[in-house]
Amino acid sequence: MGYVFSLLLSREITEDEMTTLACGGAADFGTDVLPTNAEVTVTNMAIDDTASPTLADAIESALAAVAEVPDLSVSELTVPPQPARAEAAGAEEPVAVGAGTD
Repeated sequence: MGYVFSLLLSREITEDEMTTLACGGAADFGTDVLPTNAEVTVTNMAIDDTASPTLADAIESALAAVAEVPDLSVSELTVPPQPARAEAAGAEEPVAVGAGTD
């Protein structure tokens, strides 16, 4: 198990885009509709990154992959509590992550 988090993407993605986004970590994709507009389909991308040395690196890698896909953005980032890692204890300051509204 690596660093686990999820991204809510701004639209439904294609199979080719899934391949682009999955590079660098295991990702599961699902579609949903916006709670405020049932006509807008979005993609939920659940990530388990076992390659990145830190959670911040894992998130930056995922955001960089999203930036490679035209007309796609991240609407929300969700980071659940992560398991403690002995090698990372005390190595970095905690990172606060929140979702804002536009």
